[in-house]
Amino acid sequence: MIRLFVALDFPEDVRRRLAGLGGGVPGARWTDADNLHLTLRFIGEVPEDQAAEIDESLAQIAAPAFDLVLDGVGVYGSGRNARVLWAGVERSDALSHLQSKVESALVRCGLPAEERKFSPHVTLARLKDAPKDRIGRFVEERGMFRAGPIRVEHFTLYRSHLGKGAAVYEALSEYRLG
Repeated sequence: MIRLFVALDFPEDVRRRLAGLGGGVPGARWTDADNLHLTLRFIGEVPEDQAAEIDESLAQIAAPAFDLVLDGVGVYGSGRNARVLWAGVERSDALSHLQSKVESALVRCGLPAEERKFSPHVTLARLKDAPKDRIGRFVEERGMFRAGPIRVEHFTLYRSHLGKGAAVYEALSEYRLG
């Protein structure tokens, strides 16, 4: 079994800017700059032979390249239930179109449809017992964050290797747009 997800990665300068937002929140486990991405679809554990089928299906996707703008920061959860700090994404019909095509390709491979609504974001940190006031200060101080436009010319199928530390992401296949 292998653990997979489909995502957009970012140029190094954008990853550095995103990583530079980190700090100031006790209980935050910050995402390593090399692991910052925008998930189009988390797949999860699948048999290796199904991974090959997923790769073939994703390779059939035809969609145009597009520009993406990162816009603002926020938090999923509230109070003691705050669990993720994120960077937002400006509304993009092209991004939604690509995500829909990825979802359809995966369902054709026999994966169950994603039940959650697509909410594009970049996970900056996972939270555990972070003080509410520090989370609020983080969002207030960094709320005007903006990066882009970022040209999106491909999407990637990743394998996630879990261990004691942070997950290690391995790019398995890259799919060109345009």
